[in-house]
Amino acid sequence: MPRTLRAQHDRFALSRPFRISRGVKTAADVVTVTLEQDGMRGLGEGVPYPRYGESIDSAMAEIDAVRDAMEAGASREELQSLMEPGAARNAVDCAMWDLEARLSGRSVAELIGNPEPQRLASALTVVIDSPAAMGAAARAIADAPLIKVKVDTNSPDEQIGAVRAAAPNARLIVDPNESWDEGLVRALQPLLVALRVDLLEQPVPSEKDEWLEGFTPDVPICADESAHVAGDIDQLARRYQVVNVKLDKTGGLTAALSLAQAARSCGLGLMTGCMVSSSLSIAPALHIARMSDFVDLDGPVWLREDRPDGVRDEGGYMLPPVQGFWGTL
Repeated sequence: MPRTLRAQHDRFALSRPFRISRGVKTAADVVTVTLEQDGMRGLGEGVPYPRYGESIDSAMAEIDAVRDAMEAGASREELQSLMEPGAARNAVDCAMWDLEARLSGRSVAELIGNPEPQRLASALTVVIDSPAAMGAAARAIADAPLIKVKVDTNSPDEQIGAVRAAAPNARLIVDPNESWDEGLVRALQPLLVALRVDLLEQPVPSEKDEWLEGFTPDVPICADESAHVAGDIDQLARRYQVVNVKLDKTGGLTAALSLAQAARSCGLGLMTGCMVSSSLSIAPALHIARMSDFVDLDGPVWLREDRPDGVRDEGGYMLPPVQGFWGTL
């Protein structure tokens, strides 16, 4: 039977504003792809990100451009050259993995050759606010094993200090989302050590990170916006100690696995991240998360209502979706 492809825009309202250095998000706008063949259906989700020039309209147009090839039976390997890395390819690639699992009667984990996803520690996020408000937010999740702290250039020392005081035992990731400069990164090194920060994520703009070559930080620095695909690894290894793999940047699980393996082969640490999304984005990312040193997949935690049977957070530990949700039979 022929394969059919459908794509649609879905919106998930957030339960509270998600504020980072770039702005505030109140809803997650995603593209959902459905592939059907032989009575089986595979699903995938992508989150277009304006930082990379993406929008719902542009993603839908990218998917429409490959519709004929996909419906004619193009493979996942062929997809990598048919589409550029990004949210649109992520949605199609993940739908292909899901469909392949259902058609073959083998889970995605079996297809990869890895164990099935299990419960794992995943960061809960404290978004930008006043130091007092951020401390209060951290206090509510103080027992979580890992907390991500969003900051900008407005009193980051006080904000991080307030979170650490409220959550003395949690591991901390500090994420300025490219808002700092070289001077601030250097100046805050002693503070990051004193506050026992485990990871500093993409502190400076990706186009201004060349000075990191030769810089030895006191706290490991993770590439996020600077890291997209496996071809970036040689440069990343000269500038960073950890790489954040996000399927919406790599353009799907296929390329994410390649990036993760390339990072490991260079001796880099590994982090798995996500956009603010539904559980349909998170289920494929769990296959990278099981390989990672740091996991930050709390996107669905911010939704007022997630897709049914998706992932669940229990005090900073993520439980995989119910059997049959994505990539399982």
